[in-house]
Amino acid sequence: MLDDTQAPLFTAFLGSKRIASGSLEQVALAAKKAVDRGAKQPLFIYNDSTGHAIDIDSRGSDAELLARLARPAPPSRPRGRGRPKLGVIAREVTLLPRHWQWLGSQPGGASVAMRKLVEAARRANQEIDQRRQKQEAAYHFMSAMAGDFENFEEASRALFANDRHRFIDLVAAWPTDVREHASKLAFD
Repeated sequence: MLDDTQAPLFTAFLGSKRIASGSLEQVALAAKKAVDRGAKQPLFIYNDSTGHAIDIDSRGSDAELLARLARPAPPSRPRGRGRPKLGVIAREVTLLPRHWQWLGSQPGGASVAMRKLVEAARRANQEIDQRRQKQEAAYHFMSAMAGDFENFEEASRALFANDRHRFIDLVAAWPTDVREHASKLAFD
């Protein structure tokens, strides 16, 4: 799991060959260069923290591409109640009356108590959450790049069983860059 100070990494593939890894800007420029050279194979850029492919608009000059990447994405939904300047967004939580009663009796009220509970759970489950996030990212990448490769389903089972050795054995016949990237996302 990425901490708040770590920028996400991206990886570009031309067919099954990895052509670049790094910041979005670095990878986008490498992908643009491949497109400008007339790449014949499909080109994909993956967000390494999620394993999902992303789209970029590679038209124009390098400077124009970088300018498009620097523009913040428009908000996906209108702001509602809460304290938006602090990043607080009001959401609905459904609890039983006895839960609300207990939360309301805590020092600072329900909101403070719930924040403390969430933070304690985050700390207690950090390792499990990180492993799950890595497995999900690897699975998304594998589904897109290797979904029709030999042993895909068995490799997916080994991935979610956290069986590194079996996973590595099952993906051994895959193209080198795909195999190495899936292993890196899952276990490094």
